[in-house]
Amino acid sequence: MDGKAPIFATLGCRLNAYETEAMKDLANRAGVHDAVVVNTCAVTAEAVRKARQEIRRLRRENPSARIIVTGCAAQTEPQTFSAMSEVDLVIGNTEKMRAETWAQMTPDLIGATEAVQVDDIMSVTETAGHLIDGFGTRSRAYVQVQNGCDHRCTFCIIPYGRGNSRSVPAGVVVDQIKRLVGSGYREVVLTGVDLTSWGADLPGEPRLGNLVMRILRLVPDLPRLRISSIDSIEVDPDLMAAIATEPRLMPHLHLSLQAGDDMILKRMKRRHLRDDAIRFCEEALKLRPDMTFGADIIAGFPTETEAMFANSLDLVRACHLTWLHVFPYSPRQGTPAARMPQVNGKAIRDRAARLRAAGAAQVAAHLEAQVGREHQVLMESPRMGRTEQVAEVIFAADQPVSRIVAARVTGIEGQQLRSDGLGGVA
Repeated sequence: MDGKAPIFATLGCRLNAYETEAMKDLANRAGVHDAVVVNTCAVTAEAVRKARQEIRRLRRENPSARIIVTGCAAQTEPQTFSAMSEVDLVIGNTEKMRAETWAQMTPDLIGATEAVQVDDIMSVTETAGHLIDGFGTRSRAYVQVQNGCDHRCTFCIIPYGRGNSRSVPAGVVVDQIKRLVGSGYREVVLTGVDLTSWGADLPGEPRLGNLVMRILRLVPDLPRLRISSIDSIEVDPDLMAAIATEPRLMPHLHLSLQAGDDMILKRMKRRHLRDDAIRFCEEALKLRPDMTFGADIIAGFPTETEAMFANSLDLVRACHLTWLHVFPYSPRQGTPAARMPQVNGKAIRDRAARLRAAGAAQVAAHLEAQVGREHQVLMESPRMGRTEQVAEVIFAADQPVSRIVAARVTGIEGQQLRSDGLGGVA
């Protein structure tokens, strides 16, 4: 192939990272070269600013390449990016997953195509045909089973970047996972924008728990199944049963909690209250005592007082949260929250720092509790793997990559566990 292979830059969430891998495959099949593709995030105003900054940097470093911008920020603000002198082409989230989009990326065609190719994502009714496998090592594969969101939280622009919720049929998911296991993957992570809404648009309206149970039953050779971020208020009985009875379902859940104060949750237009979150975590721990929780929490949502923030800070303790994703609130134009009375920027930064400190303390306590315990560690590199609860473990000697190694934890280094291994490999 003539010319340099395209460069890809990914900002934002894991789903963007997965889709970048799919775009690399599409671009390679189409013979795209001498191009830079920026897959943007729109979750905060700061994310959009960083996208513009990254585009300018990449233009300086690649003066003769064509700059193609896609992702959620490109979907929600196409004119923002098409107006940048550095940008040659803007494509939407649906367009980026189509083979025909990449077929037009030859140097002689790109100048003749429309500079902005962003359709109405709310009209999309199916998931992209290009399903996303794992990337990197053969240890873990990510399978996108859902995209979009039907909810309209007052702070969130993502539905306008991803469209309404749509699901991949269970049979398609199972077939893909069988193929991945046959290729040597030891762990599969189910991903989506609003994962617990999976199935609502499918015949019979199956729930996520049904999909999990079906995967575990029909793919008996899959050692580990993991689910990514979920909305705890939407968890169904089958998923709770899987937590209780299926050891191959990993004991870690990342929860979309956002706040711990009822008034703020109502103003966010969330579907749960503080007690709902606490009740779910307590029930999950009863069913699976080794369960750990991560969570998204926003610091400084509009109208949040210090007392309201204290409720969010206390939620870290009340829900036994370990792995926090803390988001300092920033207004997104076009969302209802942007029109609400805003919290002082200094207070937002201070609250975010206090939440992160609380999270770090929880991580430290979790790691300390693992010393002396045995874990089944999935190796991601010769000397680093992850426990069932996603804690990183480092080894003094090389271990077989992409295999599950029995390991006794002997100590802690920073935010990682340390082990000398036990020798058992699966």
